[in-house]
Amino acid sequence: MAVETLGEAWSFGWRVTVRCAWGNRDGLKTVWECGYRRELDMDTSRLHQGRDFPLASLETRLWCPRCGSRRIAVAFSVPAYPMRAAKMG
Repeated sequence: MAVETLGEAWSFGWRVTVRCAWGNRDGLKTVWECGYRRELDMDTSRLHQGRDFPLASLETRLWCPRCGSRRIAVAFSVPAYPMRAAKMG
């Protein structure tokens, strides 16, 4: 079974880490690297974006609160023993 939405990821106990991808290069110019990184609150994201929001579109809705960059990298952590969707309610 493929997990494709925020609701499905939340049901199976996935964790999402986001980081600012504003790197040290912008074309030929060296720029300051932000380095902001946080774990995304899945409850809030699911309630705000909607249970059926596609995981593939998640990074298009995020921005860095530190530097304002729209370049965001998203990493998913899948638990070794996923929780059952029925238990999560």
